[in-house]
Amino acid sequence: MIGATVRNKQATNRITMDYQQLSAQRRSHPAWRLLAADHAPMIASFLHRHFIAPNIRTVARQQLASQLDDHLYHLHEVAGEVLFPKTAVAYLDDWASDERGWLRKYYPAGQDEPHYDLTSPTEQAIAWLLGLGQRQFIGTESRLMTVFDLLRQIIDGTELNPRTRIAELQKRKAAIDAEIQQIGLGRLDMMEPTQIRERFLQMSSTARELLSDFRAVEHNFRSLDRSVRERIATWDGSKGELLQDIFGKRDIIADSDEGKSFRAFWDLLMSPSRQDELTALLGAVLALDPVRELVPDSRLNRIHYDWLEAGEVTQRTVARLSEQLRRYLDDQAWLENRRIMQLIRDIEKKALSARGAIEQPDFISINAAAPGVAVPMDRTLFSPPFKPAISQSMLAGPDEAIPSDALFEQVYVDRLKLASNIRRALQNRKQITLASLLADYPLEQGLAELATYLSLATQELASAIDDTQQETITWHDADGRIRQATLPLLIFSA
Repeated sequence: MIGATVRNKQATNRITMDYQQLSAQRRSHPAWRLLAADHAPMIASFLHRHFIAPNIRTVARQQLASQLDDHLYHLHEVAGEVLFPKTAVAYLDDWASDERGWLRKYYPAGQDEPHYDLTSPTEQAIAWLLGLGQRQFIGTESRLMTVFDLLRQIIDGTELNPRTRIAELQKRKAAIDAEIQQIGLGRLDMMEPTQIRERFLQMSSTARELLSDFRAVEHNFRSLDRSVRERIATWDGSKGELLQDIFGKRDIIADSDEGKSFRAFWDLLMSPSRQDELTALLGAVLALDPVRELVPDSRLNRIHYDWLEAGEVTQRTVARLSEQLRRYLDDQAWLENRRIMQLIRDIEKKALSARGAIEQPDFISINAAAPGVAVPMDRTLFSPPFKPAISQSMLAGPDEAIPSDALFEQVYVDRLKLASNIRRALQNRKQITLASLLADYPLEQGLAELATYLSLATQELASAIDDTQQETITWHDADGRIRQATLPLLIFSA
């Protein structure tokens, strides 16, 4: 009886805890707020059409406002009345506010126009709404086979007994030999059209879920950056302990299950052979008659390139956050050094003020730790002291303008953008020369950008340099002058 009472109390506590958690999420989680919003159908349909369906990561304010104006005009025309009275810009600002959290509003580097990006909770809510629709075909066999395959991989990957693993491999070998023998006799076991459609729908669903995973990973990195900044702002210890704490968290995230899985996925996706294999497999599957009957989305044929673009955005975000964090730490170090210099000046002032108040002749005495040894040959040759010539002329007054052009004419070459240009050029070909690449993507920053292409070829990307042949690169400087550079033939390879 006592045991039953304890179990009932534990069950009641679990229900109460879950109720409180759900109540808090209903008030604070952006996805729940979107589903409960009065204009949820309008918001979800617009965001799905202009962000998720075309896989667009960021849109400028003016462009997105124009698209929302067209969307609202169409809804008003169908309804015959004004359903949404506010302007498109007002709706966008409201969706990007902290109270909503459905869009992220930010200013890209070097631009004064705000941009909008979809948040991960909003994508989760829209994905849930898409799942409410009645599916024409619900497959169970392929998912059951996936369960068996995953369980088999776990067992094979954790088996420590060599004999057991060898016996399992021998069993698979016998099954493969039997299948080869059956094929040799002309007996081919073909997959039914229903099985083909079932596996294709599961593949397309998994492929689209990967795109949303990139936005979730990017959201996690931004949350980490925000927590690190809060940690820096409220830190009272030493700078060394702060850096150890920050980079310790960074290592924990990189070594976590999510970090290891994302790194393995990215390495696999960046393999040129894997990209070619995936392209060939997608083309062959989309050409099958049972698949064409489903009228699949044509963008599935290049879904792996959408993964690459989404991954590049995530990598660029991580690099930008790292750069901002470095600048933030540099500012903190400058403030700390300034405080140290102020303390030194205070000590000097106090020492000067106490100089006349000391009665003893010795201000301080230090016992030598060891006898001093002076070797005559250690003495350096005499060099007369340098006497600087100090000019008594007055400095230029504040009326004269100080040129500051050099502060705004710094050249920064984006290596990630150049590497993305190379990968896009290699999507439809195996090799491309540097001259052909620059014909499609002309140099915008002159010699500095050309040197960055050479650095990528020698350090990061697959390439070949033929010293027996030469090619001439031509570009225009900012002042309109034509520049040329003659280089050995440089070929980028996929």
